[in-house]
Amino acid sequence: MSQHNIVGSEAFTRGPSVIIRKYKAGGMRRRRSKTIATFIAGAGAMLVVGLITAAAVYGPTLAGG
Repeated sequence: MSQHNIVGSEAFTRGPSVIIRKYKAGGMRRRRSKTIATFIAGAGAMLVVGLITAAAVYGPTLAGG
C-alpha cells in the first residue's frame, strides 16, 4: 500500500506544487473599486468631450445670434 496523498491530476504535473502562504482578503475589493473609479473617470472624460464638441458645433450659431 502506498502512503502518498496524490489526488487527481497532481501526479501528472511537471512543476512543483505551489502553496499560498499569505492571502490578502481585500484584493478583490480593491480591484472592484479600481474598476469603478476607471469607469467613472472614463464617463467624465466622455462628458467633457461631448460638451466641447457641442460648444464647437453650436457655439458659433448661439454667439452669432
